[in-house]
Amino acid sequence: MAVRSIDLKVIVGLGNPGPKYTETRHNAGFWFIDEVARKYSATFRPEKKFHGEVAKMTLEGNDIWLLKPDTFMNRSGLAVQSLLSFYRITAEQLLVAHDEIDLPPGTAKLKTGGGHGGHNGLRDIISQLGTKEFHRLRIGVGHPGSKDQVVDYVLHNASRDERILIDRDIDDAVSVMPELACGALEQAMQKLHSNR
Repeated sequence: MAVRSIDLKVIVGLGNPGPKYTETRHNAGFWFIDEVARKYSATFRPEKKFHGEVAKMTLEGNDIWLLKPDTFMNRSGLAVQSLLSFYRITAEQLLVAHDEIDLPPGTAKLKTGGGHGGHNGLRDIISQLGTKEFHRLRIGVGHPGSKDQVVDYVLHNASRDERILIDRDIDDAVSVMPELACGALEQAMQKLHSNR
């Protein structure tokens, strides 16, 4: 089996802007990217042309852009496409961090490609980029049990116990950033997926 690698240039955290949504499960991507920025001393600044807040960090000698779209979730692709297009970055150089209802809190997984699984942020990014071939960090937030309850569920705050598990996942995911920055996708996956 070929060893998978990554030429990481951009990390996008998905969420909804504004204080009303800060603690909701749907903002797990924001929680992750805020933690990356904190750990690596990167400072976000609003950037209108990229429809979001942008920061730049250097990790393992590589410059990596961090992006938090300030559009709502279902327009996330606008921000992603704007930044990638401006800097001539390809979808294969992109990592999107998002909440994942098909994984329980306490589980975070890296994957490449695949569908949107009903996630409106991923749906819009796929639509705007015209490809599914980008990397994802799936942060488990659990499932309400019924398809009809998903929207309400992701737009509500995680319980205290869930948030402890999710924050632990985020710490684990941040810990594999050096591997990702070095291009060692397979190594990062093994390290992250064996943390549980």
